[in-house]
Amino acid sequence: MNLFYVIIGLVLLVLGGNWLLKSAVGLSLKFNISKIIIGLTVVSFATSAPEMIVSIEAALDGFPDIAVGNVVGSNIGNIGLVLGVVLLINAIQVETSFYATDWPMKMLASFLLYIFLLGDGVLSRVEGFIFIAILIAFIIYLIRKNKTIVSDSDELSSDENMSYLTIFGLLIAGSVGLWAGSELLIKGAVNLAQSLGVSNRIIAVTVVSIGTSVPELASSVIAALKKENDISIGNIIGSNIFNILSVLGITAIIKPINHIDPKIIGNDIYWMLGFALALLPLVFLPKRNSLSLKEGTLLLTAYCIFIYLTVK
Repeated sequence: MNLFYVIIGLVLLVLGGNWLLKSAVGLSLKFNISKIIIGLTVVSFATSAPEMIVSIEAALDGFPDIAVGNVVGSNIGNIGLVLGVVLLINAIQVETSFYATDWPMKMLASFLLYIFLLGDGVLSRVEGFIFIAILIAFIIYLIRKNKTIVSDSDELSSDENMSYLTIFGLLIAGSVGLWAGSELLIKGAVNLAQSLGVSNRIIAVTVVSIGTSVPELASSVIAALKKENDISIGNIIGSNIFNILSVLGITAIIKPINHIDPKIIGNDIYWMLGFALALLPLVFLPKRNSLSLKEGTLLLTAYCIFIYLTVK
């Protein structure tokens, strides 16, 4: 029954996040908001909604390991699993923005999270506000540079002609789906961990994090199969940036996150930093500014090792 709760919760999170995304984009276009701004704000936050709702719900329910482990595991999964699978399907070219903004900002966000947790094992409200301040500055910078990090403008065109009834219907359905999905997922994940005799942290960085990364995985795989050129490493890194700065930032502001499993700080976060750092040499070797099958295989292998060692 607990596994059933987890599965249904994940399904509702995926559906709810997709409905919320469509309604938010449709509503923004109705008000003639720039597609670039929509891509950087509405789309970015909507695609991070599953992680955000799960982390907030977990923190409020007194499960900090799930709140933080979800984000750390999701960031590892986005690079190791999502990018790895995409590269098995189709090689991608690395844009210059990778060196200028994407990778440096991801490393800044990752190291800040590491420093904040290493000090006292707590994410305080002040640290949450610091995350949000950096995120706002980052968004302003990207808008001025006229660059999106999550969704190309062309992907928003299909939502231009939605009626207000459809928009608000999807908004309500998406909100309910996210709320119900997070409730079921947290309940099922905690009970499953207890019944299997493992920690909440293990469930968080494996089952929960993979589940909340399903939207990114599905959209990336579909685009790769279609050989669409809008799949880039910047999109995946952008998702990781928002996971740390927005998800944990907002969660910490609502309720400071404390009593975090020491293994998240002493083990999992090093894996997250390792995957992030590894991207730089991977885009240089053996072929500059390119990622292909070899790099994808390496990333997937490393991710499988991480999952094996975590579960073991």
